[in-house]
Amino acid sequence: MSTFRVALMAISVLFLTACASSGGYRYDDGYDGYCNNCGVVERIERVYGERKTTGGGAVLGAIIGGALGNQVGKGDGRKAATVAGAVAGGIVGNNVEKNQRSQPRFEIFVRMDDGRRLVIEQPTLDGLRDGDRVVVSGGRARLR
Repeated sequence: MSTFRVALMAISVLFLTACASSGGYRYDDGYDGYCNNCGVVERIERVYGERKTTGGGAVLGAIIGGALGNQVGKGDGRKAATVAGAVAGGIVGNNVEKNQRSQPRFEIFVRMDDGRRLVIEQPTLDGLRDGDRVVVSGGRARLR
């Protein structure tokens, strides 16, 4: 390839890159750039009702109850106390999880800047409303 052709291609590439856009967005807040975890709240729904428990509360309760029961008595009495503590702890732990999971919560429907649509479930709105620009991180939508 001749030196002239190489130089011509290099100049062409420079001109083409100068014409390329950044692909960013111009937001109302003056930010000019792309944010892959940003979007707009399309709607918010309040959800009521009980959700199924995961079993984590029961397991944790059983472990704690069994450990506490193991501190009581000696021999067969200690074994019985450990089993009783594990059963009682499992029941209490499951009920605690059930109560926590039955609290009202919000489903926030977000249209992300890259076109994806997400539904974020969180216990509070923290001031969010329809049309707000948000950043989604850690499984939560926050005002931008």
